[in-house]
Amino acid sequence: MDPFFATLGQSVLSRWKACNFDPAAFPGIARTLLEELPPAEHVDVSELLREFLLNDAQPPQSQSGFGQPELVVFEDPRFYIQLLFWLDGSTDIHQHEFSGAFHVLEGSSIHSRFEFADAQSVSARLRVGNLRLVGTELLETGRTEEIHSGRGFIHALFHLETPSITVVVRTQSDPGTGPQFTYLPPHFAVDPFFHDTLTNRRKQLLDVLEAVEDPGYAHIVAEMLGELDFERGFFILQNCVVALRSSGEWEAVWEVFAKRHGAKADLAALTFEEILRRDALVALRSTVTEVEHRFFLALLLNVPEAGQILKLVAERFPGPPEATVRRWVREMAEAGVEDSGLVALALRGAGLADF
Repeated sequence: MDPFFATLGQSVLSRWKACNFDPAAFPGIARTLLEELPPAEHVDVSELLREFLLNDAQPPQSQSGFGQPELVVFEDPRFYIQLLFWLDGSTDIHQHEFSGAFHVLEGSSIHSRFEFADAQSVSARLRVGNLRLVGTELLETGRTEEIHSGRGFIHALFHLETPSITVVVRTQSDPGTGPQFTYLPPHFAVDPFFHDTLTNRRKQLLDVLEAVEDPGYAHIVAEMLGELDFERGFFILQNCVVALRSSGEWEAVWEVFAKRHGAKADLAALTFEEILRRDALVALRSTVTEVEHRFFLALLLNVPEAGQILKLVAERFPGPPEATVRRWVREMAEAGVEDSGLVALALRGAGLADF
């Protein structure tokens, strides 16, 4: 076990014990100690990796669903400390079923906060509402932020450098704060940890039909949507939207779903459009290695308003932000960045069409 994280973990344990393990006190304790003992100033990542690879005396390793990979560096029955490595990391918009704090050990990230207003349950695993951006900021190396469980802390991180590394001090779980929803803007929240095995198998079979270019693919999807409830139909469409659009059969299939589900289907249409846009930008990011261009794509993905984009550019780069954006657009076009038309579309969506 790394001695720095052993010290950090014992310090967290001691201070939380002094508060009688009050759950509400934990995020502040975690943040304060990450600021008093900042890992960015004390941790040699190369040495830590070498020690982890060569020394069997490590805490039990869990699988939280975050990180590429995650390393548990301190473990207690009530909380643990993990290092999260991000190689191509853009996290989904999500909330947490745990609390604590995170610290940027290496790299930097665009951090976006959201609220989910007017929420209604479609089922225990699917909610409909209005996802709204609350704010976006740049988190540099050494920055620490609190994590609060539940719907009051909905956020996403777009990691700029490869790799980026964060240290997370977190509770094992906070009862009563789940499900740990993932948000699909602008209108839906889904429980990513629930697995409807029948729907999963159906999606896998549809993937087989897509792969072999079965001529009845679109027809059978339409038949399914004519019978399925909204939740299962939504997830089938999410799985099939790319294939149906590529084959030119989306509109005919969509009409079946829209006729069956009315107003909720209208909200789903907007969400599917945004899923396609975000997935395309994230895929484009994986082809771009220039840090400034990755920063630009992160803004196009997460910030829908021109003034806020220019403000964030000005915070990080010298000179007029408008000139910086024009330079990035020119450089990406000259580099032949794939799907440059997507960049142009994103610029128009953010009110930056003149760039």
